[in-house]
Amino acid sequence: MKYKKTISLVIILILTAAVLYSFRSPLSVAIAKNMVTQRMAADTLKSLPDGLHIAVCGAGSPMPDDERGGACTVVIAGSKIFVFDAGNMSARNIGKMGFNHGQIEGIFLTHFHSDHIDGLGELMLQRWVSNSNPQPVPVYGPPGVQDVVGGFMQAYSHDRHYRVAHHGQATLPTNGFGANVKTFELKDTQANLVFEEGDTRITAFAVSHAPVHPAVGYRIQYKDRAIVLSGDTTPSAVVQREAQNVDVLVHEAMSSELMQVLQTGAQTAGRSKLQKLMVDILDYHSTPVQAAEIAHDAQVGFLLLNHIAPPLPLPGLKDIFLKGTSDAFKGRIQIARDGDFLSLPAGSKLIETSRRF
Repeated sequence: MKYKKTISLVIILILTAAVLYSFRSPLSVAIAKNMVTQRMAADTLKSLPDGLHIAVCGAGSPMPDDERGGACTVVIAGSKIFVFDAGNMSARNIGKMGFNHGQIEGIFLTHFHSDHIDGLGELMLQRWVSNSNPQPVPVYGPPGVQDVVGGFMQAYSHDRHYRVAHHGQATLPTNGFGANVKTFELKDTQANLVFEEGDTRITAFAVSHAPVHPAVGYRIQYKDRAIVLSGDTTPSAVVQREAQNVDVLVHEAMSSELMQVLQTGAQTAGRSKLQKLMVDILDYHSTPVQAAEIAHDAQVGFLLLNHIAPPLPLPGLKDIFLKGTSDAFKGRIQIARDGDFLSLPAGSKLIETSRRF
């Protein structure tokens, strides 16, 4: 009897699976319609507590990395979205995390290495079309930013014409295309206020990334919460000063031990020029331990290691990457991946971590 019941149950399951399979296309369409409606109707900003929030939209370097695109960090201050650097996956990762490109209030560049700007054209375009914005997005940066933005606007000029001609001015106003450049000067080692509105203050400061000049980091303050983004830099006393007692320090990190593996590989493969590149890049970045030492000396609450190099495709590599950091810094340390999200509610010391994809 039990055998017959089991056979009957198996037959029922097979028939049910067959019916579902035969209707897979309409079922998938129905599910997709529901998902799309929910996604487009969602207001992610309203779901967040008042405070500062960090969304990692690019945690990598120029090296191919399945978990990390080119440099990009979203910072949400209250109800305002700001983007710092615009690497190659910026626009797509911002969308994957559920944020509306049309709500971006400003884009801030740290310097003009390709991996920090190669997604800028797409990001400016998405910001324009997502909300039919009548005004271009402000793009802030040190001297030279006008050349970078101008180049992208020229490259996208034909695209602008096509889209306006196709959709019309009412849908895509021409004046909203591109960017409004906001160049700021650096005051030697002094921080420079580059944005202030309500409870939000953003300052820029020079960092050490020679021969790249100018290169800057940013400090973002919202009410009683504060974070610092180091940008690309060697260990910097200015970064340590600006990060003093902030809640989160987002600091670049390159493992010299793991880079040695790439150097040896290039040498073995007979690629001497590539080997030299792998040696050269070590002298204008910081190691994870050096970032941890800065976090310790600045007494920050949380260290988020960013601009990760080289890639870490195997779990054991993360242990090597972090070797010595816990001795240098006793606080919380995290290796950033695209999709990481940190929430810092105003009026508290809480730092909540999660994943958005």
